[in-house]
Amino acid sequence: MLDYASLSALAAVVREGSFERAARALHVTPSAVSQRIRLLEERIGCALVVRGQPCHATETGRRLCQHVDRVRLLEHELNGEVPALATDGDTRVPLPIAVNADSLATWFAPALAAFAADAPVLMEVSVDDQDYTSEWLRSGKVLAAVTGTTRTATGCNSRPLGAMRYLAAASPAFVERFFAKGVGASGLARAPSLVFNTKDELQSRWVRRLCRRHVELPRHTLPSPQAFVAASLAGMGWGLHPESLIGHHLESGALQELVPNTPLDVPLYWQQARAASSLLDGLTRQVHAAAGAALLRR
Repeated sequence: MLDYASLSALAAVVREGSFERAARALHVTPSAVSQRIRLLEERIGCALVVRGQPCHATETGRRLCQHVDRVRLLEHELNGEVPALATDGDTRVPLPIAVNADSLATWFAPALAAFAADAPVLMEVSVDDQDYTSEWLRSGKVLAAVTGTTRTATGCNSRPLGAMRYLAAASPAFVERFFAKGVGASGLARAPSLVFNTKDELQSRWVRRLCRRHVELPRHTLPSPQAFVAASLAGMGWGLHPESLIGHHLESGALQELVPNTPLDVPLYWQQARAASSLLDGLTRQVHAAAGAALLRR
């Protein structure tokens, strides 16, 4: 049997980022946390934590942290069914998930808030590109994720959520400056584009579909959907924006589509670990209800 006091210490160090903060969270001394993890590493036979600023888990350590997350959810569910096992006081269990920034900035946050308002959880939300959030599931970092891939992570279930519609837009002055003669490969090769990070391929996908070939795009990097909008309004560049985020700017004329009627629809999926708990199932219901109201049906 695994020592769950040691597993809890491991999860605390990874969650808090240091032995000192983990000790405060567990109400023990840093030396006690260090000893528990050392004993666990001796038992497992490999390193579980990479000491640093912050500390982070090794691959095996992440698997064990995911196991602890699942056990906590199951224990909380059991406490509700067998009250004699429950401890005194209100307890909230960590629930780690991953989501893409555009979903979080639009339809996902209200669903998350509605769930967390009543559920005894502490949400741990990680943000990454929708094409990479499934890797968080595979590595054991999270128990559920909004993803952009149909490929299901091992030990998980996957259901379609719908599609998020993106529109290529910029300020009228920017369009006049770079695309007065129309939007084509030559203009796109000169006009600064906006990307979320190096993983963001939405702009390149839209250009490839429009021009039927690859065009090397000059890029500003802005890791925020709201910053995308602000930068576009200010004439800094053009980018792919969620339609729901810029609809009122298009209506007012503050932004305009580069090429009308050329949306890019990105399908999204909800993947969650199997055999987790009713708490995770409750979040899943909220997510699907919100997606059904906000995303395009496919």
